[in-house]
Amino acid sequence: MAKSSPLFGSPKPVIAMIHLSALPGTPAANRSLRDIETQALQEAMLCRDAGVDGLMLENMHDTPYQRGHVGPEIVAAMAIIARVVKEVAELPVGIQILAGANREALAVAHAAGLDYIRAEGFAFAHVADEGFIQSSAAELLRYRRTIGAERVQVWADVKKKHSSHAITADIGIGETAHAVEFMRGDAVIVTGAVTGDAPKPADVRDVKRATRLPVFLGSGVTAENVASFYADADGFIVGSEFKTGGHWAGAVEAKRVRRFLRAVAAVR
Repeated sequence: MAKSSPLFGSPKPVIAMIHLSALPGTPAANRSLRDIETQALQEAMLCRDAGVDGLMLENMHDTPYQRGHVGPEIVAAMAIIARVVKEVAELPVGIQILAGANREALAVAHAAGLDYIRAEGFAFAHVADEGFIQSSAAELLRYRRTIGAERVQVWADVKKKHSSHAITADIGIGETAHAVEFMRGDAVIVTGAVTGDAPKPADVRDVKRATRLPVFLGSGVTAENVASFYADADGFIVGSEFKTGGHWAGAVEAKRVRRFLRAVAAVR
């Protein structure tokens, strides 16, 4: 990585997103916590054995998401699963808790020994389908200090997908990324408009010019397009591309993971 992180041994790491099944108490929940843990661990091991550099857990199936917080049942479930994945995978592992439950994600990461969180609404506000998501940087980093979790990095989405940014239309994505750096974030994440959509190349370039932080691409990177992004990105968070049919709700397929990693190796 141009601005390398001590977390990863490889330049421009590939991080596999593990989408947990609907957790207890959510509308779509229909599996035991043990079954959810087993599936998450199987997918994590499949990705690790294929050669990814890191993992990230997310409660993607917990729709509709609560805004800015989750209950203790979600925190407990994700901490238990995350701890097992971290211990068995022996890779850098991060977590995102939807929607915008950044404090809870930090608490889980600290308790489970994880390495980073993915934060929504770190710098500037936006309107998501859950409602208004306010900036969380000041509260989140003070909370990190309070619980002694300074080693847990905060990776912040900029102009987050599935959201309206009309209220900050006069603030470019580069300026937003610069604000993440000013507010002491550890990395920025650039996405397309929705899950599975690739970022706009111009957005990635704007962010790279505006910040000294590592820039990760957080949606829509595929075996076919990764070469076009490689020069401007510092790493890749991959979910849909590893799934059956390239859809986030599908099953992780080892052959798709290996195909993507071969495409990365070709340009490394």
